[in-house]
Amino acid sequence: MKKNVKNMAGNYSIPQLDLSVRPEGEDEKYAYLYNQAIVDDSANYLGHPDSVLLKNGDILTMFPSGHGKGAINSYISSDSGDSYRTANENQPESWKNSRETPTVYRLCFTDGVTKDKLIMLSGNPKWGTEPTTGGFNFSLSDDEGKSWSEFELCYPRKKNGTKYITIVAMASLTRLKENGKFVDKWMAFFHNDKFINYKTILTFENGKPHWSEPVPYFSKHRKIEKQAQMCEVEVVRSEGGKGDELCLIARSNSKTCNSLISFSRDEGETWSAPVYALPAINGERHKADYLDDGRLFITFRSIERDPEKVAKYSEKKCRGWYSEGWIGWVGTYDDLKNGTEGQYRIKLAHTYLPNQTAPGICANADTGYCGNVVINGDTVVTSTYGAFGKKNSDSSLKTYVVSKRVKLADTDELVEKLK
Repeated sequence: MKKNVKNMAGNYSIPQLDLSVRPEGEDEKYAYLYNQAIVDDSANYLGHPDSVLLKNGDILTMFPSGHGKGAINSYISSDSGDSYRTANENQPESWKNSRETPTVYRLCFTDGVTKDKLIMLSGNPKWGTEPTTGGFNFSLSDDEGKSWSEFELCYPRKKNGTKYITIVAMASLTRLKENGKFVDKWMAFFHNDKFINYKTILTFENGKPHWSEPVPYFSKHRKIEKQAQMCEVEVVRSEGGKGDELCLIARSNSKTCNSLISFSRDEGETWSAPVYALPAINGERHKADYLDDGRLFITFRSIERDPEKVAKYSEKKCRGWYSEGWIGWVGTYDDLKNGTEGQYRIKLAHTYLPNQTAPGICANADTGYCGNVVINGDTVVTSTYGAFGKKNSDSSLKTYVVSKRVKLADTDELVEKLK
């Protein structure tokens, strides 16, 4: 594993395919790549979605009614992300008071008897002077999202009586192995307002869910955890999700360094000294999914730190970074492991800055937190939020949730034409 320290604020060198504007004369087979389905644009601000693929092929997408908090909205797509319909009818009452971005996952069991469950989680961070219970909430569904349990609150306080301030719970949920085989245990990550990163283990005892007391898992590397303001961690398992190594990709909220990458060979008990991600994958709130061909598709909010690019493109040059918006990265696990750039990047759509009338290189950074699903093994349906050009009645930009379908065989062909 290479230590990516030198030139970590530099530029990426792999191609970036721009899907924000369709070139004239391009083959009609690629037209869908430039379209984005509106999931919901009914409010002035909607954000932070997550998605799960249902067994019947439908896509369930959830997001809050506001910036990181507010009543949960549920939408279903039955046509691979071309359109969405509301699924709010049977939601629990407790979801109306959610204080976080919802995250949703599928739980599969090893006994061959227990049905799959869906789990939705929502933390309880502190927003300004508003009171918070602390801890995190979760709901379960045994019927593919047709009905859900009411929120159950977990660990509002630590053993010493202070509150757990949970932020982006759970940023990742990883099924664990014992003696080389998957078991019915899941490792979940969140962070607090001091950028201490915690893990808790989900198990089921007599059919009832149990979460272990959260514990810091990155204390050995506290200096860089604190300096980078490490948070919103994604975990990727090697060998297409079946291997024995875990890769951690973390947001650097301070933006004084690139994203952090670390590895574990003992199911998250210990982690290697983190290295800085290459510029090609530098960003925030990474979400990773494998395709059947073994490649990874990782979405994130772009953070560009190359001084030359910042001087040329940034709308706020003094802060030392700018964003190219909603980005997808195509590469392999070995790229993450060996510190190589990957195959290519995709600018999935343009998120507008207030003064922009057309897509540009610099984009609005208020995007990402994607809900991704893989269909047919070769196609990603990804959903995010952002300012995509629509305006409110006062002419301010509306922030809403959209969805996009990307078949990698098609983007492979378009990228080849760029070379």
